[in-house]
Amino acid sequence: MCSGVEAEKRVVYACSGCADVGEIADQVARKLRKDGYATPTASCLAGIGAGLKNFVEAAQAAKEVVTIDGCLVYCAKKIIEKIDLAPISIVLTDLGCEKGKTACTEKLVDELAKKIIG
Repeated sequence: MCSGVEAEKRVVYACSGCADVGEIADQVARKLRKDGYATPTASCLAGIGAGLKNFVEAAQAAKEVVTIDGCLVYCAKKIIEKIDLAPISIVLTDLGCEKGKTACTEKLVDELAKKIIG
């Protein structure tokens, strides 16, 4: 899933919804940023959803935008598409997580991050 784009030009946004898979998506995105897969100073998905100029511009300036959604509702992807960007979309249910039945563990977060990095 990893492209050849330099990490500082890639941003990762995650759904942080109320379901377990939203929590997992958030933790995976944080790990990816911390581990250098994407810029750690990106912006905030809620800020983009609110239409805040600085957050929107940060996303639009990125060479690559990755969204991580917990489920097929695609909240993160849809927010990014509203600002006319086409993100690389990752959905955790496609990677084996089951909504309502998947505990957020460090081991799982590590495994998912590795799958995303490739």
